[in-house]
This record gives sequence, C-alpha cells and structure tokens, in this order.
Amino acid sequence: MRALLVVANPNPDSFGHALAAAAADGLRAGGHTVDQLDLYAIGFRAEMTADERRAYETDDPILDPQVADSAERLAAADLLVFVYPTWWSGLPAILKGWLERVMVPGVGFVFDAGGKVAPGLSRVRRIVGISTYGSPRPYVAAINDNGRRTIARALRMSCGWRTRVTWLGLYKMDARSPADREQFLAKVRSRMERI
Repeated sequence: MRALLVVANPNPDSFGHALAAAAADGLRAGGHTVDQLDLYAIGFRAEMTADERRAYETDDPILDPQVADSAERLAAADLLVFVYPTWWSGLPAILKGWLERVMVPGVGFVFDAGGKVAPGLSRVRRIVGISTYGSPRPYVAAINDNGRRTIARALRMSCGWRTRVTWLGLYKMDARSPADREQFLAKVRSRMERI
C-alpha cells in the first residue's frame, strides 16, 4: 500500500518526529511505500483565507499550490498515518487547518448523481493515528479525545465506513521514562510493519 504519513510537530528533535521515523521504518519494513508530509517543515499555512472560503463552493476550491500538492498526495494514498501531539485535547492548529483547507469538495467528499455527499477518499483502506498526551488515559477519555474523534470519525467519513482505524497513544507523556518511550517507539514500528 501507499502510505501518506502526515507529521504535525514543530520541533524536528521531538519525540513526535522519532515516532514518525519509527512509523515510516515499520511501514517500509512491511513493504509499503511511504510519502511523508511534515506540515511545519513545509511552512503549511493553517488558516483558510477569505478567497479560499469563497472558492470552497465553486468547481475549483483549491487556490494554494501547497493545498493542491496535499490533495494529489491524498488521492494517491491507500493508507493515512497522522503523527501529532495532542494539545488542548485536540489536534495542533496546523493539522486542523490542513484538514480544513485540503478536505474540500472533490477531495474529501464528492456529490453522487442524486446530489448526496459521498466519500472522496474511497481508495483509503486504513487510517492510523499516533499521538502523545500529557494527561492520563481516563482524563483524555473524559474530555472526549477530540483529535482522535476528528481523525477516527470525521475523516473516516471521507473514506467510507469500511476503512479501518488504528490508534496508538502514549498517555502521561511527561511522566514517561526513557525506557517507556523506547518501548512505545518499538510498538509503533512493529504495529506499522504488520499493517
């Protein structure tokens, strides 16, 4: 399968980038092709402009070359992998903005012959979320894990109900030992190899 690995962490020396590298290594070891998209490294602009919002309802909703590039990469993917830290119980703004600007009509969804909304990413067979959390798992569950819900539910609607979702979370990140972190990196690498 062709994997699009989307990374949303501003620090290239972060544990998040180590997770992205582990995921990419595992995917390649499993025979998958990996296309990595580091949103901070490319300077992706999170906010939608007024012109983009007006274009959203036209036949040509994409105005920005970076958004067009992301849309092309999405269209080629069979597997989507997102690596990000959970901040304020949700996605980093850059990742939320990427979804808002890229998942436009014709990309994230299409209209069928009857005018009903249909998935635009029907090629995608699996979505993987890999995230770190500062809070313990029960607390994250109590506040609904909004980033996970966005990816595992809302994004899944753009792919279809048969799309499988895998979630790998490291909770209480700040209290984790180096050994805990290494163990989680190994888990990510191994799980991605078996996808």
